Amino acid sequence: MSPGWTSDPDIRRGRSVVHDLHVHLVFITKYRRDVLNDAMLTRCEQVMADVCAGMGADLAEFNGEDDHVHLLVRHPPKLAISTLVNSLKGVSAHYLRKEFTGHINRHLMHGRLWSPSHFAASCGEAPLETVKQYIANQKRPGP
Repeated sequence: MSPGWTSDPDIRRGRSVVHDLHVHLVFITKYRRDVLNDAMLTRCEQVMADVCAGMGADLAEFNGEDDHVHLLVRHPPKLAISTLVNSLKGVSAHYLRKEFTGHINRHLMHGRLWSPSHFAASCGEAPLETVKQYIANQKRPGP
């Protein structure tokens, strides 16, 4: 390493790459229905953290409201955002529909939990703490 380099434990290193990539993702429920409650958001966070870990990524922050979720994901450069999004939405929808059947079936149309669209933004310009605060300050529904 160069003499001016100071080691930062938050920066990841691979065989041929040094990286610190974050993406801010937002998923909305189908037809923007008010489906999610606190228990569902807690389970969704667990499932999404497991999906991220299985793909070599980290779920740095998660929160949501009754009709959408925000995620801050730290990911390796080899992981395509579209692959990450498809896995997060698919696996979370599977478990939430399975575990909260009575609640979700009342609200969903055509058996879908998530809208097919999503929002993704890189977080290079905004300080990560600002993005984390924004996500943490979402108005999470009560139990």
